[in-house]
Amino acid sequence: MCIIFFKFDPRPVSKNAYRPSKLADFWGNNNEILSGLDMEEGKEGGSWLGISKKGKLAALTNYMQPKLDKDAKGRGELVTHFLTTEVDSFSYLKKISTEGHLYNGFNLIAADLNTNKGDVFCYYGNRGEHDPIVLSPGKSVIFI
Repeated sequence: MCIIFFKFDPRPVSKNAYRPSKLADFWGNNNEILSGLDMEEGKEGGSWLGISKKGKLAALTNYMQPKLDKDAKGRGELVTHFLTTEVDSFSYLKKISTEGHLYNGFNLIAADLNTNKGDVFCYYGNRGEHDPIVLSPGKSVIFI
């Protein structure tokens, strides 16, 4: 069985409809990264979903929590930093796991596509396990 989930809305907004954002487009050195970009003051340049021509993919969801820390670092930078580094997905998430307390709640998937090991998908959330995990092939769901 195959299922496709999508929402069609041609207006350029981010995952938080009240925040200004840029439509998905190529950016970075040699226009090698494709993503939407957050344009909210103080959070400019962050993203929630992106992929690079080098085979790096990142997807971010916010972890719902009753009270947000207004002084926390912008979570969108986690995606853009990963897409612009040469670090593999697991090593990147391992580093982020030591800094997770600096952000409001999040779930982050980072992937290296077409490596000599095949595609490698990793997950880290700063409200759960202390260490990132390498995802096994198959279907995965993140509940927030």
